Amino acid sequence: MSFDINREEMNFLLETARNAVKSSLDNSPFIIPPLPEGLNFKSGCFVTLHMNGVLRGCIGNFRSDVNIVKNVADMAIQAALQDPRFPSVSAGEFDSLEFEISVLSPMIPIKSVEEAEVGRDGLYVVKGFNRGVLLPQVATEYGWDKYEFISHTCAKAGLPYDAWKTDKIDLYRFEAAVFGEKSV
Repeated sequence: MSFDINREEMNFLLETARNAVKSSLDNSPFIIPPLPEGLNFKSGCFVTLHMNGVLRGCIGNFRSDVNIVKNVADMAIQAALQDPRFPSVSAGEFDSLEFEISVLSPMIPIKSVEEAEVGRDGLYVVKGFNRGVLLPQVATEYGWDKYEFISHTCAKAGLPYDAWKTDKIDLYRFEAAVFGEKSV
């Protein structure tokens, strides 16, 4: 990783995500407080929401042109209100949400899944208009090896599970600093 995030900065990002969603649900203005010095960088991120241990929303991006704090706030709101897989989070659900943030390293193009390491890397697959991404923690959570991981990433892109074997795809790996309210 090209950056380190300490516990104080993790807590700041988690509080920012939570406050951004709360403000959106309340239709109140959200103002980002002054940034800790260590969070003065630009990076992609994903914000994942769980409720009672079940996925409730997850949205992110690979942008490298937005400050990480603003990006976390924006992705938290989108995860809560705009993940097309779920209805929008209601105000009544807010207190039950658990937030997890993945701060992403830049993507590294790879020629083969052999270059990826389960537990360290996330995967991003591109073929034409099809795109799919799975964060590093997904393979670990499901106990997948790298071949299952790439197969599921292809499926997430709307491609056949074995597209990585038979089709010309663009493949990238990335690392992430992953932390949540339970782990900080």
